[in-house]
Amino acid sequence: MTKVSLIGCGRWGTFLGWYAANYGKADEVYMYDIPTSPNFLELKNTRRNSYLTLSDNMFLFDNLAKVLENDFVIISIGCQYFRGLCKELAAYNLQGKTFLLAMKGLEEPSGERMLEIMRQEIKQDIHIATLGGPGHVQDYMRGVPSAAVVDSDEEATKHTVIEIMQSSLIRLYYGSDLIGNQIGAALKNVIGLAAGILDGLDWYGLKGALMARAPVEVGRLIKHFGGNPMTAYGLSHLGDYEATLFSKHSHNRMFGEKFARGEAFEKLAEGVPTLKAVKLIADKNNIDMPIAQALYKVIYEKADIKASIKELFERSLKKEF
Repeated sequence: MTKVSLIGCGRWGTFLGWYAANYGKADEVYMYDIPTSPNFLELKNTRRNSYLTLSDNMFLFDNLAKVLENDFVIISIGCQYFRGLCKELAAYNLQGKTFLLAMKGLEEPSGERMLEIMRQEIKQDIHIATLGGPGHVQDYMRGVPSAAVVDSDEEATKHTVIEIMQSSLIRLYYGSDLIGNQIGAALKNVIGLAAGILDGLDWYGLKGALMARAPVEVGRLIKHFGGNPMTAYGLSHLGDYEATLFSKHSHNRMFGEKFARGEAFEKLAEGVPTLKAVKLIADKNNIDMPIAQALYKVIYEKADIKASIKELFERSLKKEF
């Protein structure tokens, strides 16, 4: 019997648990979140949230040790809380377990990727993979298929994840650039903020230019960390643009839209803290990232939005490639 565990009962995490139980190979799914989490309490009291109803083979636990009995664990929590979770996990015997990290972001202020954080905090023989690519819960629940990429520094771990999670709803590809896929996925959220700002200004025509130019500077960041810049044009970054730059369901795009209109957005938008991490990395290493720099000025330094965008077009002229 294949048992899968899930840590994090937010929108995406709960869906991945439901997906593993109904489309993947999981016979049972154990789900965990902190007992006071509103998402967890809603599921515990009603066995449903705004998007789905838990199936009979999904079980809720407020005991972390219980979900760690299984050998395959999906983690989907806010990236800025991940190091704290890893410190908790390190107290348990995790030898030989496989972890699938389903979050997209960089830690602020360290600029660390999620997989590297897990390696730093957990000194045990565990197997780690990452998941990236397009897709929103609302679309998946309507049966709209999509694709994603699974990456790891171990081929056997990629195979384990894909064997359990592959289905006709989500076509999974084997990744070949662990660094690039992590950074590409994280920066997709940042570019989603910029797309939302353009929507908020009704400057829709600029989103095409944003889509074309953003992977260029994201590729520079990937290259800095030792990855392949071309990965920015794959599923984890450019492939995820539709789900972020255009979808009404994207929290990052909606944050940007409301920000441009002077309105508050209370839900989690991972691109906001990731943007701060990107700014620190780019400044420290002199990486040319004009879109991210302009976005930082607007969100964190309260610079004029239209003036900041126009400054991008006043930069010295250069060849496209």
